[in-house]
Amino acid sequence: MEEHYFHDRLKVLIHEYVLLSYRLSAKYPPDERFGLISQDRRASVSVMLNYLEGYARMRDAVKLNFYETSFGSLKESIYVKFLAKNLGHITEEEYKKAKTLENEISAMLYSTNEGIRRKLGR
Repeated sequence: MEEHYFHDRLKVLIHEYVLLSYRLSAKYPPDERFGLISQDRRASVSVMLNYLEGYARMRDAVKLNFYETSFGSLKESIYVKFLAKNLGHITEEEYKKAKTLENEISAMLYSTNEGIRRKLGR
């Protein structure tokens, strides 16, 4: 039951992160439509899509692959926000909000990945 709560909580956090990504990327300038806006949104949605696909898989090695991709997309998307902050598209406060969410999601995905690695003897 506790594992079920953990994954439900993780899904909620990732969804919040995706929504925040869309709100923040809407502040990027129009000339970033095919650059930072697209990249931030695709990477953020990829966090959830890869997580969900991994969660639905039965074999641990396959789960791990999708969860690792989800983790990588999370790191990609937070960098885009860092760049957007440095370019003046979003505020320090907005970036910190995203970073706080990213940190919590990152820790949960990392512990999930480590649990599967141990189970697989890696």
